[in-house]
Amino acid sequence: MTGNAHANRYYIGWDVGGWNCDQNPRSRDAIVILDAKLIIVGTPWRGNLRQAINEAGNTEEWIRTLFRLCSHKLAEHASDVTLAIDTPLGFSTEFIALVTGLKHVQTLEQFNTNQYLYRQTERYLFERCHNPLSPIKDMIGSQATKGMHVLAKFAPTAVACGVWSDGKMLTAIEAYPSVCQESATIAALRRDFSALKHEDEKDAYTCALIAYLFAEDRGKLDAPDVSVPKREGWIWVPKDAVKHQ
Repeated sequence: MTGNAHANRYYIGWDVGGWNCDQNPRSRDAIVILDAKLIIVGTPWRGNLRQAINEAGNTEEWIRTLFRLCSHKLAEHASDVTLAIDTPLGFSTEFIALVTGLKHVQTLEQFNTNQYLYRQTERYLFERCHNPLSPIKDMIGSQATKGMHVLAKFAPTAVACGVWSDGKMLTAIEAYPSVCQESATIAALRRDFSALKHEDEKDAYTCALIAYLFAEDRGKLDAPDVSVPKREGWIWVPKDAVKHQ
């Protein structure tokens, strides 16, 4: 399963809480780190990453902080980290055109086809019997801007649709744990899922498994086609969780 993985590779899942989630009992940031053998590194962490984001001066400091929060020290040779983030990491092309240039679409019909509320990746999931959240309609704008802020600060280069990098050690993607509940691929990889204490940690663990699949077995994930705007990003989910038409 991990025969092609290198010992210095790590896969991090981040379930994103709002900017001020410190006292939120239901939703906070959660981090789970997996090593090349898909063993949880250190201890899963849950809290608010705002201070850590503010204090990290560069990408390596950011990654080392995540390891420290999980009670583990990042290996000196660790030069390959994939981070899967559970929050929208972009807004739709039509929404951006509306707020920056007052350019409107011609017609708007059902909520799940509304081009202001949902990116193409989310409309794609709606067509396949899933119900993704909208940073506009579902009040997760705090989480979305938090995730996008981390991209801007630590992985600012969009190397492909839905893939960001710092050009050195970090690759970041977007994940959606709810869709993965129906995935046999994810179920086969899970080991310590039942031992995790909170739903936030469980979502972060699922994200870490998506990070692993992206880095080591990307063919099992549903990839964007050329029609998806690069600036909107893409939600990476297992192919076996998506009902293709």
